[in-house]
Amino acid sequence: MAVVAEGLLSSDDLTISPEAVFFVVTRAREFDVKDAAADPDSGSNAADDGMTDVLEDHGDDPVRSELIGFIRALNEDEQIDLVALTWLGRGDDDFDSWQELREEAARAHNSRTASYLLGIPLLADYLEEGLSRFDISLEDFEAEHP
Repeated sequence: MAVVAEGLLSSDDLTISPEAVFFVVTRAREFDVKDAAADPDSGSNAADDGMTDVLEDHGDDPVRSELIGFIRALNEDEQIDLVALTWLGRGDDDFDSWQELREEAARAHNSRTASYLLGIPLLADYLEEGLSRFDISLEDFEAEHP
């Protein structure tokens, strides 16, 4: 485990890359803006409806499918980090307890990680906050990777 001079964790303590987490963050934000299907006339012209159907949540939502596929393709350690980062960002524990939080996520790990994470309404915010505890921000990342 890489430890910085003051004994604090660094981004080297993550098995998941910031790129992977930020991919989940951006897609989760797209998924979160979806609303329950409310248009009774789903066969109507989208342009006439102000394109509101694209913001409705449907069972075959491609963003949801993409997120589930991406999370399932991560290895077990990366999935554990994703859950632990969510919990850290949600405030379930503090940064100093990262290893314990990660161990708890490892104990809870199962084949439903993607569904579990997508069931968390503020997933993107929690992941972004979790990464910020490692001094990794989406803005800095986007500036470095245009």
